Amino acid sequence: MKKPDLHTVAVVGTGVIGRSWIAVFARAGRRVRVFDANPAQAEAALAWFRADLKRQRRDGRLKKKAAAAQWDLVEAVDTLAGAVAGAGYVQESGPERLDLKQALYRDLDQAAHPATILGSSTSALDMTDIARGLAGAGRCIVVHPVNPPHVVPATEILGGAETSPAVVKRTIRFLKELGQVPVLMNRYVPGFVINRMQAALIREAVDLVRSGVCDVRAVDDSIRAGLGLRWALMGPFGVANTNADGGVRDYFTRFGSSYHGLWDDLKTDLRFDPELIERIGQQTDRLLPESLDAQRAWRDRLVLELRALKAATPLESGRGKRKHKRKR
Repeated sequence: MKKPDLHTVAVVGTGVIGRSWIAVFARAGRRVRVFDANPAQAEAALAWFRADLKRQRRDGRLKKKAAAAQWDLVEAVDTLAGAVAGAGYVQESGPERLDLKQALYRDLDQAAHPATILGSSTSALDMTDIARGLAGAGRCIVVHPVNPPHVVPATEILGGAETSPAVVKRTIRFLKELGQVPVLMNRYVPGFVINRMQAALIREAVDLVRSGVCDVRAVDDSIRAGLGLRWALMGPFGVANTNADGGVRDYFTRFGSSYHGLWDDLKTDLRFDPELIERIGQQTDRLLPESLDAQRAWRDRLVLELRALKAATPLESGRGKRKHKRKR
């Protein structure tokens, strides 16, 4: 059997995340085979992909020829074996249940070439548990995207206890080729990195609304017109580094005790209940009266424009350049 390369990939599971991966791979010129145990869902994913290509054309982000080329790279197949045949990489995006993931990975391990990398979009499960007992556990790896991955590039990478270091390196290199930004984790922790930080922020956002400190609009405005503007350019450590004349050391030394006091005050017994969810829902409806499709399209377009702006004006552009004094 010929060793597969990374020019052909398989997408297994075509929900919201899986369908977005189709766009990631096709945009990068990979041939994509798509499989879902529910054929209707696979058809819906291809319909979504076609609609997204049309939207990009309307927005002026994609030429007709390029859109047609991407569409021609994608093929729906009827069987799991047909999807992984010749694929150098598989992106699994099945249900978030350990027993189902384990069963699917047993099938993938049997069907795919031994050199094929098996990546999982799991947002919470440990690959050590998913791949336990598999002969091919060494090629299994968590590749968890931010939703939607065809718009937001950060992608968490985490090997299991038996994952080969070479597979980790190859996966990171492959994701960079796709235009994604790998976020490498050294060990498993519930929620990984991104969801843990998101959960911490959302916990406080919900508690501020529940306790009456402010409403949904005030919380969202504090992020979209405040913290989020900086975070779109730098992470929390980068922001801290620019918020004090002496950099991050000066910042955390100067404000460390203030953070300690806030951290002590942030402990709550917060839990969702139907009344709280409905209150948040009503306030969010007033804040965002447009349709969800319109909100998503607006979000995707502006995130891509922001990414293009950041790429065109990198902070590193001035590094290494000599400064010449003007001759008098």
